Amino acid sequence: MTDDTFGLAHEESGEGFPVILLHGFPHDHTLWAAQMTGLEGHCRVIAPDLRGFGESVATPPYTIDRYADDVIALMDRLGIERAVIGGLSMGGYIAFSMWRRHRARFRGLMLIDTRAGADGDEAKQRRAQQIEVVRRDGVATLAPRLVESSVSARTRERHPEVVERLLAMMSRQPAEGVAGALQAMTRRADSTPTLKTIDVPTLIVVGAEDVATPVEDARKMHEAIAGSTLEIIEGAGHLSNLERPAAVNHVMSEFIARLIYA
Repeated sequence: MTDDTFGLAHEESGEGFPVILLHGFPHDHTLWAAQMTGLEGHCRVIAPDLRGFGESVATPPYTIDRYADDVIALMDRLGIERAVIGGLSMGGYIAFSMWRRHRARFRGLMLIDTRAGADGDEAKQRRAQQIEVVRRDGVATLAPRLVESSVSARTRERHPEVVERLLAMMSRQPAEGVAGALQAMTRRADSTPTLKTIDVPTLIVVGAEDVATPVEDARKMHEAIAGSTLEIIEGAGHLSNLERPAAVNHVMSEFIARLIYA
């Protein structure tokens, strides 16, 4: 695990074609463990801990644009001019911001279990309540409340080890970073108008049982992004890469291979 001078920690594996994977909320780089292993034979996989998560600094400002600029600073530090940027959920929101602010740095885009729209009033109210829970009782109290919307019923019933790993990952995140991310997501811009501007190869992945960012949202992104590819992962919920890692690795590796050998 490397902690760069500006405070963004990251892990990487493999060589060559750079792929940067941005985790969701409230996770860290270990969300991508199966992808780090599964894709390293095809490319150089880099998974950062976003500001306020994992081993990265937990200092404000916490905004989606700040997260985006942190990732660009990491690319600069690593000497990466252009990369495939993949983001899951909150990581997808960050990828949209990166596109608006730094589109020349993209070789491709992977949107995993995410959506373009901003929060509605109900979502904003829910996030405000979650901030109260985190500040009053800690992240370990919030984490179990997020499981049902994070993974499918199939995963919860058949793979308790995945749920245990997820709970451990979420519970260890710094309270300040978690509260900051909730505020950042509440205030984020609507990226729907951004979709039609995306002109790099784009892969959209969604769990068939995702209740947080459902298939309908993925289809809308697919329709709006010219030439994009949509892959629906059966038996998976919001964390398709964690629940069905082999299936997600397969569609990612095929997408990356097309870019490498184009």
